[in-house]
Amino acid sequence: MVHKKYLVVVPGIILAFVLYTLSQGFNNIIGIEFFGYEKSPISTAMIAILIGIFFGNAFQVRDSFQKGLDFTKEYILKFGIICLGIQLKPFEFLEFGKIAIPLIIVCIISVLIVIKLLIKKLKIPTRMAYLISIGSTVCGTTAIMATAPVIKANKNEVSYAIANITLFGILSMLIYPYFANIYFDGQPLLIGLFLGTSIHETSQVAAAGLIYDQQFNSPETLNIATVTKLIRNTFLVIMIPLFAFLYNRGQSKEKNYSIIKIFPYFVLGFVGMIILRNFGDHFFMDVSNNNWENTVETIKSSSKVFLTMAMAAIGLSTNLKDIKAMGYKPFVVGFIAMITVGLVSIIAMQSFVKIFVS
Repeated sequence: MVHKKYLVVVPGIILAFVLYTLSQGFNNIIGIEFFGYEKSPISTAMIAILIGIFFGNAFQVRDSFQKGLDFTKEYILKFGIICLGIQLKPFEFLEFGKIAIPLIIVCIISVLIVIKLLIKKLKIPTRMAYLISIGSTVCGTTAIMATAPVIKANKNEVSYAIANITLFGILSMLIYPYFANIYFDGQPLLIGLFLGTSIHETSQVAAAGLIYDQQFNSPETLNIATVTKLIRNTFLVIMIPLFAFLYNRGQSKEKNYSIIKIFPYFVLGFVGMIILRNFGDHFFMDVSNNNWENTVETIKSSSKVFLTMAMAAIGLSTNLKDIKAMGYKPFVVGFIAMITVGLVSIIAMQSFVKIFVS
């Protein structure tokens, strides 16, 4: 029966949703109750994968859950990424875009070059290096999760890359607000651009901006950092097809290789959501009617739920023994990537500001 074929995925999907709910509860306790922030600086997705890894290694996951977990990792993940596009409003980026866009491009190119050299030097797996590089340069965990299917990364590589990016992202989140205040002498534009280009996760950038605002009373810095990070997130549309092409071209021995075969078409859905957001804001935004705003918020929230469920599913499927066997070298790459993007951001930003602001 056809309906039975689809029902077999339900238990795994429910399990992933339960772990999402558990992760959200832990996040609220740790970030809001313990640290005292209005919004937790810790990504719920990070907690989800940690909880998933714990349960997946402490207990044997039943076969009846596996198909649903696989469905969550592949299809619910992609749907979550598509929904993510609704939060991007390109027209509001114009104010900082003329500085942020070239700055982001320089940072991405620099990190890719460095990691390309490290692949040969440290002899780490190419897929692992690709995941770490896109996570460091674009939007952290989301970029890793979106890129993994198109370069055929396995679950352990995904988990290792996410752990890598999460670790160095949190370090950046805690250190950079204070470093930036000293180095840039309290200038909101420079500090906001630096935080927005050098920290991996959107939630971590928002948290770093919030930390800076609370410590140094600068809401402008928080706004600039957030907008810069959202501009950076849009590069996901370019980087995923690029990485898919570069990786699969290197793996394919056929001369008639075509990007059409491996193009991640869900990216088109992501772009469609960006267009929908701007179309809706233009035609349906009404002061007396909040239906469109409520719709946007619902899609935003759904995206976070779907992505966190996918993280939990990945965690449940991750074998810690296999990760341990990968060694320490990928963490060296992650650390160097963090330092590279920070240094390049500082150097390039000061040059661009002189050109565009003066």
